[in-house]
Amino acid sequence: MSVTTQGWLNPLRDPRDRRLPRIAGPSGLVIFGVTGDLSRKKLVPAVYDLANRGLLPPGFSLLGFARREWQDEDFAQVVHDSVREYARTPFREEVWQQLAEGMRFIPGAFDDDEAFVRLRKTVDELDASRGTAGNFAFYLSVPPKFFPQVVQQLKKHGLADAPEGSWRRAVIEKPFGHDITSAKELNRIVHDVFAPEQVFRIDHYLGKETVQNILALRFANQMYEPIWNRSYVDHVQITMAEDIGIGGRAGYYDGIGAARDVVQNHLLQLMALTAMEEPAAFDAESLVTEKLKVLKSVRLPADLAKSTVRAQYAEGWQGGERVHGYLEENGIAPSSITETYASIKLEIDNRRWAGVPFYLRAGKRLGRRVTEIAIVFQRAPYSPFDPSATTELGENALVIRVQPDEGVTMRFGSKVPGTSMEIRDVTMDFAYGESFTESSPEAYERLILDVLLGDANLFPRTEEVEESWRILDPVEEHWETHGKPTQYASGSWGPKDAGEMLARDGRSWRRP
Repeated sequence: MSVTTQGWLNPLRDPRDRRLPRIAGPSGLVIFGVTGDLSRKKLVPAVYDLANRGLLPPGFSLLGFARREWQDEDFAQVVHDSVREYARTPFREEVWQQLAEGMRFIPGAFDDDEAFVRLRKTVDELDASRGTAGNFAFYLSVPPKFFPQVVQQLKKHGLADAPEGSWRRAVIEKPFGHDITSAKELNRIVHDVFAPEQVFRIDHYLGKETVQNILALRFANQMYEPIWNRSYVDHVQITMAEDIGIGGRAGYYDGIGAARDVVQNHLLQLMALTAMEEPAAFDAESLVTEKLKVLKSVRLPADLAKSTVRAQYAEGWQGGERVHGYLEENGIAPSSITETYASIKLEIDNRRWAGVPFYLRAGKRLGRRVTEIAIVFQRAPYSPFDPSATTELGENALVIRVQPDEGVTMRFGSKVPGTSMEIRDVTMDFAYGESFTESSPEAYERLILDVLLGDANLFPRTEEVEESWRILDPVEEHWETHGKPTQYASGSWGPKDAGEMLARDGRSWRRP
């Protein structure tokens, strides 16, 4: 089997044959906001890593658009420095040279018509000189307030219209709106320019290997799915903890907060994947259908005061250093009520999960950086052992570790060696780093390649975004009218009232 000079796989190859990787066809990527941290640390290195792995066509082209008076060579140098510092794969000069030949930079603001005229001319020139075949993806790595302006400029200057036989796609970063009303309006504006199948909303968590492994764990194995329901599961905890503060993101973070920043997208997507029914196939339509069923079935408890918690980190110790509280951070007003910690109790009203609470929590300046999904099982209905033999036995749990040490842990009871019958918790562990010789690609590698391939499996659809806001909006409205957030010490595992929320249900938070 061979690969043509344009990077296409042999068209006679059976698509089910996994011996050869998926390779993007003729294409180019335009990054708006290419000078930002996301582009410098994630997007540009991911493009290089794809090229280094042979997954991009020889004529692939990368265009940057930003308000800098750079020439093409200045842009290439910035990309070079970012690749050297942040790329996952080793630097190879021959790969870099081939990639650099297709780099162009367009200086200008988003309201600058002349800049978009130059962008249009550059796209046409690359079609002729690099063989991009009219296929371009436009990545909006810009603040959400600029999304409408950029897509309308793309429409105005004919960049959203693909030549016959070609494609154009828009890639949009979170947050997609700040409530359901703004999300619907943004959807209307974007879909006025791009058809729904042309829009790829990035949730980088869905590109992580361990998130995709949720589906493999559940539906490729017989041993888990029979007990993945209310008859055996006591509750589910989904945690996204960060050990850092807001850093230099005060301008973005204040007014957004933990719930809008990560609960509305990352955590609700993790919950949907954990709770969904088996899809008819592993394709975008089937996955969205099942995830939407879950999101539409989510019910908030009647008493939001007792089933939600918001808080801000106070000063404390983190990594052996004294750190400031949120209200002392540069750029944060002393009167700010933006939360850096959010925990929410949700229930899913369907036959599989009725009565099983899902506890979601996310926060900054917590004990350590970790994201995990813990399925906590009910205790055995009857135990023949003396109560003293099981005093150190907890609940069985299956924990999917999303980051940083990706893998799966099973916690169960085992007899302690000795003459007496004593049962204690033990763990059985699977770690990606120990089980596979190939390292996992970065999430943005997978997602950028999927955009170029037109594979929408891992991208939330319009309906998912709006359903997520439907769930979160009442919580945000409740918080707006019910006083200020509580405080928790930096380096701790959150506020006291978050522990009390679970204690009222006879449960407690896991300590990752």
